[in-house]
Amino acid sequence: MENEQTKASQIYLVIVAIVGWFALILQFYLMIQNRKVSIPETTIRFFSFYTILTNILIALYSTFLLLKPDSGWGKYFSRSSVATAITIYILVVGITYNLILRQIWNPQGWDKVADELLHLAIPILFLVYWLIFVPKGTLKLGNVFPWLIYPLFYFIWTMIFGTLSGFYPYFFIDVNELGFGKVLLNSGVLTIGFLLLSLLFVGLDRLPLYRAK
Repeated sequence: MENEQTKASQIYLVIVAIVGWFALILQFYLMIQNRKVSIPETTIRFFSFYTILTNILIALYSTFLLLKPDSGWGKYFSRSSVATAITIYILVVGITYNLILRQIWNPQGWDKVADELLHLAIPILFLVYWLIFVPKGTLKLGNVFPWLIYPLFYFIWTMIFGTLSGFYPYFFIDVNELGFGKVLLNSGVLTIGFLLLSLLFVGLDRLPLYRAK
């Protein structure tokens, strides 16, 4: 039974990895094709999106667990707390995009394909992966605040890069348009969202459904 579960998990990760890398490469290609600034600056901007960085995390997670499970990174990614953190990060991508950003952006053609994969398909795929394949019963409330380090560093980097370049990847953290006070307020709301999702996943991890396994 355990071997069947492991095999199913590997097959699922193959799907996640293929979809993830395809979506990332497609999005990068489209950004280069439609660029309004130089290729080096476009590349930096590509890696400045929380969506891109988080989808890269998922692609790396899937790839290491498939190809290098016994490596340092493979063992790190195999931790339930790490898989849960990544699940929370990508769900923030999906929720934020579909509640806030979808209404102001109407991509067509391949742009729409990349958009839907990065913001909808992959969040759903990874949530299902967490629900079915990630070992449960080990999460603690103490995991919650370390999970905030990644979005915190992203916010700090975005503020520094935005100050130097004038480029902010999302309108709700655009200091040029909103001012730093409003950006801090918006970021505070997102932080509360991160915390609530984190507490939800700790609660799910403790459900008798998973404890029984």
